[in-house]
Order: sequence, then structure tokens, then C-alpha cells
Amino acid sequence: MAAQVRDGRRPVGRSGAQGALALRGAAARLGLKPGELELGVRLGEVRTVAGPEGRRRVPVAEVERLRSAEGFPDTLRERVRSVAATEGAALLGIGPARFTRLAKVGCFSPVMFYVNRYRALVWLYPVAELRKFAEREPALLTGSTPQGLRKMLDAGEDWRARNWRSRRVAQLAREAENAWERAAVAAAVLGPDQLAEVVDDPYERAHLRRLRASLLPAKGGPPSSRPLVEPLLTADDPDEILWHRISLALCLDEARAESPAPRPGEAGRRGRVPPSPEPAPAGGDGHGPGAESAAGAAVRPGRARPSAPVRPAGRTERSGPPGRPGPRELWRRLHRSRSR
Repeated sequence: MAAQVRDGRRPVGRSGAQGALALRGAAARLGLKPGELELGVRLGEVRTVAGPEGRRRVPVAEVERLRSAEGFPDTLRERVRSVAATEGAALLGIGPARFTRLAKVGCFSPVMFYVNRYRALVWLYPVAELRKFAEREPALLTGSTPQGLRKMLDAGEDWRARNWRSRRVAQLAREAENAWERAAVAAAVLGPDQLAEVVDDPYERAHLRRLRASLLPAKGGPPSSRPLVEPLLTADDPDEILWHRISLALCLDEARAESPAPRPGEAGRRGRVPPSPEPAPAGGDGHGPGAESAAGAAVRPGRARPSAPVRPAGRTERSGPPGRPGPRELWRRLHRSRSR
């Protein structure tokens, strides 16, 4: 069971926190730098559990499992190593410009980023995935860029931010301890208008805001980097928006079946009185021209796609207000757009 909400913070499950190490202590036991351990957590190489104040911890059993693996610590370090475009290009034996083009069309996906001293965004890519890509798609490393990828580049497509969001959302969903937390993960990448369309109950929106997990690490960058970073946190492609709307709608079905969102007067049972609901944002229905056709960009080499939300068995369909699509209709739209 997750702990009750206190002071507006996300619930913290503590059942697995005993017998676990803080991330810094676990990194020292594993011979890793803190940043390398963080990357391992994001990639799913290192399992964590929730600890006090929402901080993740690494179970001692997980540390021992990694330490007893063959080739430790070298193999673990290789699995949690990341590089920027220049070093990644050298690893693949291609130029930085070609590397960036392949990244833009989704051939491989960044796992982290930072803003350098020149206020430029630097994407980081897992070395292990770059090596697998080189083995899987050697033809893309030499010769002319295939026509399909050239068309994407000419159209200005850049999948790096989208694929980073997909990774981060998948990680946060793995760490969520209940359906409301999973719904909050999907809600975190939707703008206010999109969120209000999927979640018509203002108290549910308030509950999702309280549970909302940040896509950014605990130690954010300097305030000067905010204009570069903030646009990365919200889904901006019609296909991506539709995907997260579907995921949120399905998670809400499950969450409502588990327990309703708290209402005023329930402070004694749920930890605090929810804030007054905000008025629904005006305008913008998220279904402009091309919102469905954009989903037709089917599987491309190495593209990281969000994991399909799994519909729990036995859950009833919830229809939205008149004129507003429910989860099944959203699924039909996505299926139609992908089959074109």
C-alpha cells in the first residue's frame, strides 16, 4: 500500500525501503558514479524501490545480484555508459552530422540530456544500444540515406525529445505503486487543455497534479536553462498526444475501480483536503488537421515506441461526456491512423 498523501507530495510506498541502500551508497558498492547508476535505473538495469520522502533506493539483494554477475564490474559499467553525439559518432565510425540525422529519425533514442555552458541541449545515448544498432543496421552507417529517412528529415522531423519522453514515462510507470500514480505519469506529459478533455472531473485533475512526478531529475539545471528544457516536458506531436490520452484514459478506468479521487472533507482518510478544482481551460481540443494522419508514421529503424497500455481484465468501459471520445474510441482512432 502506498502511504497517504502528506503536504501535497506523491504517496510513498515504504514496504521495500527496508534492506535498501540510498542511491549514492548503492553506486559506491557497485563501483559506479552516481550519474551512471541513475542511467542504469532509467534503462531498467538496476531495480529500485520507493523510500522515505519519495527518494528511490536500491535493495541490497539487487546490489548483490549485480555484483555476482559474470564480468562485474566491467559489464555493468558498459551497460550504463552513455555518450553524446560526437563520441557516439566515433563509436559507430560515422560523422557527427550523420549520427544526428539518424537520431532525429528515431534510429536510436536518447536516454538523458543536459544543457552545456553554451546553453545548448546535449543528448546522451546508451552505448550498448548504439552497438546493437550498428550490428542490426550496418547499411544505415554507410552510403546514401534511404529515401524514407530523407523525407522525414526534409519535413523537419526530430524524434529525440519524443523518444526521451517515452523512455522517461516508461520508467516512471514502472516505479508507480498504484493506478492513480500510473495515471499521473501519463498526465504529466499532456498540456492543460488535453488533460481537461480526458479528465473531465476537476477533483480528479487536482489529485493527478498532487501525484504528478517530474520528468526532470531531482537536481534541475540552472534557471537560465528553463526555456530550453520546458518544451521537452510536454507531448507535442498529434500521434504522441493521442497515445498518452489513450494511456491516461485506460489508467483512469483502473484507478476509479480501485478508489475514487479524494473530495473535500476526506482529509482524515486521505491526508489533506484537496485544493479547490481549477476551471477547465478554454479552447483547444487537440484534434486539429493531421492529428490522426500523423500516427501513420509506422515503425522505423530502431524507433523507440511507448509501450502499449495494457487494459486490465474485467474493467468496465467508461464513456465520456457527449461528444468527447472514450478510451475505446481513442484506441479505434489510433488503430485506423496506424493502418493507413
